[in-house]
Amino acid sequence: MRDIERLVPSAGQADTVGLGEFDAGQLARYAADPAHPWWRRRACVLALAGRVPERYAAALIDRVRDPDDVAEVRIALLGLLADRGAELLPWLRHEDRGQERSYAMPEAILKARGMFGDRSAAPGLMTLAASPWPHRRAAGEAALDALVTRYGAEEILAGIGVARPEDRAFHVRMRHRAGADVTDALADSDHGVAYLAQSLLSDPVRLRGYLGGAPTTDAALWAAYALHRLTGDVGETRAVYEALGRPWVEVDGLDEELRAAIVHEYANRCERRSDPRWRVEALCAEPPVRPDQDGQLRRATAALTAAGMAPEPPVPCGEHNHQGGWDLSRDRVRRERAVGQHPRAVRHGGGPRRPRRPRIGRPPLDRRDHRCGPGHRPLRLLLR
Repeated sequence: MRDIERLVPSAGQADTVGLGEFDAGQLARYAADPAHPWWRRRACVLALAGRVPERYAAALIDRVRDPDDVAEVRIALLGLLADRGAELLPWLRHEDRGQERSYAMPEAILKARGMFGDRSAAPGLMTLAASPWPHRRAAGEAALDALVTRYGAEEILAGIGVARPEDRAFHVRMRHRAGADVTDALADSDHGVAYLAQSLLSDPVRLRGYLGGAPTTDAALWAAYALHRLTGDVGETRAVYEALGRPWVEVDGLDEELRAAIVHEYANRCERRSDPRWRVEALCAEPPVRPDQDGQLRRATAALTAAGMAPEPPVPCGEHNHQGGWDLSRDRVRRERAVGQHPRAVRHGGGPRRPRRPRIGRPPLDRRDHRCGPGHRPLRLLLR
């Protein structure tokens, strides 16, 4: 198995070309052995696509059924064994699957049931397809599409009502797929359904015609939002917004300056079920003046230096935290007798984790109230 270790030297570093050319029997045997690191086993499973040796199929199915195996491997195997519905479907449908708690396994099991043609999974898949999480939504939609392909849309719709928002969303998707107009769904009481409807519309003329007789303010806002998506005409969007009386979500104690900053920073990335008032307000409001971040950082560095500290160059907050892309930065401060802790790789669950950032002695910058240095003068006062 040293060849496999060479092809997958560490987590996330698989030689996919080399694995694709490697002997399928050895890959299957390695993947079926839980004694090996899970990230190597998963790489082997992915490399077996379309070439699972029949003599190892039973052993791989056993790995799927083992609740103590690693979820990432089991999920990859469910995708690999897409032609093994006869063996897997009874297990997938068993009531014990409701006790699965491994991360992402319940969704993977539900998706597999749909992919294998289990119509009883349709209600759960509709809930999954309405998830705010893109990866869950994609899984639900893929499995529903598989059911529709196998049985036809009418067969699936026959057992589905319209009481739940996710059921209505599925009806909207199927109507749109059949070429029907779904503009009326802009008036749905659920924001998620209305958002889906506006995302499917593509005729600006029809939307302008709908605006004149929209049954609710929300429906008109969704129409305006869809129209802006298609045309990019801010002037037209603002005219509609003004004609509607500039509806917005009231938030007690939120002044205009802070509201403008929040709207322009977050409203264009809000979730599907967010109120359309936030969305259209963001399109129509003038953007706030951006703060002089470089100037703020210079003043913060000067203030810390004047307080007897030795600040290092500021780094982006996302870089400091190993994730995100915010504009905010962090100053790291050294004391004269600080003792540093060297970063080291920590292994967990058979795989490497990212090295931690050095922690410099006792934290001179209190994260709870943004105070720093002797006397704990608030940093915001030093920035004035």
